[in-house]
Order: sequence, then C-alpha cells, then structure tokens
Amino acid sequence: MKAIGFKTSLPINESESFIMFETPVPEPKGRDLLVKIKAISVNPVDFKIRQNSAKDTVLEVPKIIGWDAVGTVEAIGEGVTFFKPGDEVYYAGDLTRSGSNAEYQLVDERIVGLKPSTLTYTEAAAMPLTALTAWESLYDRIRINDQKDKGKSILIIGGAGGVGSIAIQLAKKISGLKVIATASRAETKEWCKAMGADVVVNHKNLVEEVHAAGFKEIDFILDFVDLNSYWDILVELIKPQGHIVSITGSATPIALNKLKNKSVTFSWELMYTRSMYQTDDMEKQRQILNELTKLLDNGIIKSTLTQTFNGFTVENLKEAHRLLESGKTIGKVVIEY
Repeated sequence: MKAIGFKTSLPINESESFIMFETPVPEPKGRDLLVKIKAISVNPVDFKIRQNSAKDTVLEVPKIIGWDAVGTVEAIGEGVTFFKPGDEVYYAGDLTRSGSNAEYQLVDERIVGLKPSTLTYTEAAAMPLTALTAWESLYDRIRINDQKDKGKSILIIGGAGGVGSIAIQLAKKISGLKVIATASRAETKEWCKAMGADVVVNHKNLVEEVHAAGFKEIDFILDFVDLNSYWDILVELIKPQGHIVSITGSATPIALNKLKNKSVTFSWELMYTRSMYQTDDMEKQRQILNELTKLLDNGIIKSTLTQTFNGFTVENLKEAHRLLESGKTIGKVVIEY
C-alpha cells in the first residue's frame, strides 16, 4: 500500500519533510479493524509530532502519522464484535500506533464509530478528534449536567479552531449554556456566531470585553490555545467553584495555588488517554462517536469542514500542514483520497 511519512523532523517546506513510500498492508488481529481509508483531516497534533518526534535522528522506516480518518472496514480481527467488513467508520486513532496517512490502517474497534450516513467522507473526516476532545472536555472533565447547568456561562478560548468549533455547538445546542467564544478577525467572529456562540470577544482584551458583554465571572472555561499565556486572565474570570479545562499543555509550570481561594477545579484533557493507557472505559470513545453520529445525522450539530484537498499526495499533505502551522485556519482541513 501507499503511505506518506517522514524519516526525520524537517520544516514543512523541505523536500523530504514528507515522503511517499510503499509498505505491506497490515493484517488485523484481536480487536483490530483493517480500514481502507477514504479521507483524513489534519490537526495541530500532526504538525507538532512531525516537528518533534524525529529531531536529530534519521529513522530506518518512515513514521506514519495522522489522527483523523473515515473509511470502510476491509477485514477484522478474531476478537471484533462491533463491526463487520463493509461498515463505514470514522475515528481519531491512537498516538501509540501507526497513523492514518496511508491507504489502509489498523485501529482498535473500541475507539471507532459508525460514520454518519448523512455526511460525505470529507465532512465526516473533519469530526472525530475535535469532537471527541470537545465532548470529553465538557462531559468527562467538567461533567456538565444538561439540566443542572443549563443557562450557565462557558468561555471558549479559540472558538474558530477545530475543537472550539464543535465545542461551541455542543455547549450551546446540547447543554444550553451561554457561550462566549474568543476570535479576533472578522471571518473568525462570523464563524463562531455561525457555530452558535452567543457572544464573541477579542482575546487581546479578554477581561474587558467579557465584562462589557455583561459577565462578571464565568462558570466554565475551556482553553484551546495557550494555557501559559492566558492563565492569570482565566484565574481572574473564573467563578468561585468553577471549572477550567485545558488541552494545550504547559511549557512552564502553572500556578495552581491561584485557584485556591475560589475553590476552582482544573483539569487537563487529552483525547488519547483512553487508547494510550488501554483504560477500562476505552470503549467510551466508540459510544461517544456513535452519539455524535446521531447528532450529526439529525442535523443538531454540523460538520466543521472548511477546506478540502483532492488526492492523497505528498503535496496536499504538505499544504495542509502549512495551513495548520500558520495558525490562521478556521474549522477543519481534509484530504480526500
């Protein structure tokens, strides 16, 4: 099969930052599905791993990355119970395994959902990683209760990005929260409004704009941009006994003691935790994806696809990475095979 990977971490404009190569089609065993891929999308995790996982070394075998895919089940392992050959599926994969930048991929059935029937391959490929991250942030970390918390406020840092776009929809349309999203350009503000944000504020004057919008404090805050840069602002804005969730990591230690007087809860969110550690509730991701499929098929939420490249080529994958690295993308970028 054809695959695209890299042997060393290079800037995306270098000729061998990605290379096309041939590799055997893998054989499914246990609970694995062999999926013939129809489309993939690109996320910030893709370029971050490309930039950092093979520094100052040259791998013997190219590393295949990619963590969003939609396709058809070609074959199944002997332990598979949820799927059969011919099923159309979508998933975000597993950081510890070979990725989706290939014609075929093995993936554990417990982290796979049935593709929404009303969506095209490209529309579906845009969803898994960001939707799982947003869902887990809201319902596994904060544990928002749709009845108890309806009408409470949530601030989403990075509303026009891939995760922010679906988090706005879930928070507003599923949980009935009052959604404040950050965006600074006219097009990103418009996008956040289209996703369902009640208020859009500029991150450059965040405290002032949140207060001007009528919110003294915020019940819940989701950081999808840069925790270190926003930490003191989030501490100021969060309501006593509120909850902050971040997906961005921290280059330097954060001062959790600043949350003490307000008795605020802080959580990290990494969508790969379940697959990386084979947690007892690993199958929860299949259940979440299937729930998202229902929401998408019923038109309650919508795909965040904004740009499509046609053809599984090195050039298209490089261009997708360039766009993500610019930090200017809105929604999701997808490559259709």
